[in-house]
Amino acid sequence: MVTCKPKKSTYITLALVIIILMAGLSYLLYDFYHNSTFHFLFYMIGCTLITVVLLMILVKMMAGYKFIAAGKDKIEIWLPFKGYRKTYPVKDVLAWQEEEVIANKKTFRQLVMVFTDKASFSVSNHEHLGYEELRRYFMKKIPKKKVKN
Repeated sequence: MVTCKPKKSTYITLALVIIILMAGLSYLLYDFYHNSTFHFLFYMIGCTLITVVLLMILVKMMAGYKFIAAGKDKIEIWLPFKGYRKTYPVKDVLAWQEEEVIANKKTFRQLVMVFTDKASFSVSNHEHLGYEELRRYFMKKIPKKKVKN
């Protein structure tokens, strides 16, 4: 059975960025309350920007945290933060596509799967372990449903 799960290193790095942003936001609020060394507009813009970036990173982390298991002609998708778990037969895959982007001399690949109930899921080689095995499983089981670029 092929298992595709999130890389721990990606989530540790994002968690460190969140901690740094939270520390910055806390410092700005503390400084505003006790010292007010900067203009009020600086605090408003700074806190707003940090909060928006924090929320975007948190949503990215929660949306990307998924587990996919494939084997025995079934594909199981589990999204823990949504409380979603569903098993699809391989024949329920309408189409799948591998997208490839080259940036900074690195290749980033993303596998997008679309199922008969119009649900779609994507997995990337940069954020998930077992990406290559999942792609090989799809090439072996359902090569005719691959969408050509």
